[in-house]
Amino acid sequence: MTAGQRQLTELDRAEALRLLGSVSLGRIVFTHRAMPAVRPVNHILDSTGIVIRSHSGAAIISEADSVRGAVVAYEADNINPNFLLGWSVVVTGIARLVRDPGELARYREALIPWVDREMDQVIRIQPEVVTGFRLDG
Repeated sequence: MTAGQRQLTELDRAEALRLLGSVSLGRIVFTHRAMPAVRPVNHILDSTGIVIRSHSGAAIISEADSVRGAVVAYEADNINPNFLLGWSVVVTGIARLVRDPGELARYREALIPWVDREMDQVIRIQPEVVTGFRLDG
């Protein structure tokens, strides 16, 4: 099968979020010094949104700590590089620090950072716009 024989199919919100929840690594896109910044992070998805952990000095923290939160995009995918098949999901929403002590404890136990660094902050992204596409053969 050649690349031109594939079809791009738009996913509905429920399917896009289901696929996002099936992987644990994505990329958060945010504004840093008036420019786009992208960071790979591991995540979990629950009924409240996409949850990631970060460290206190991270660029995203100051925006997520504001009253308005930070407008971000979150992208995850699962593309097979050998067959050029798979899916990609992008969520746009507001990122805010989680402050509730019970939620913090729960997320710190459920979401173990992949890096060897103190990740003392928890950020929740509330999905507003969810888009996804599947690349089928």
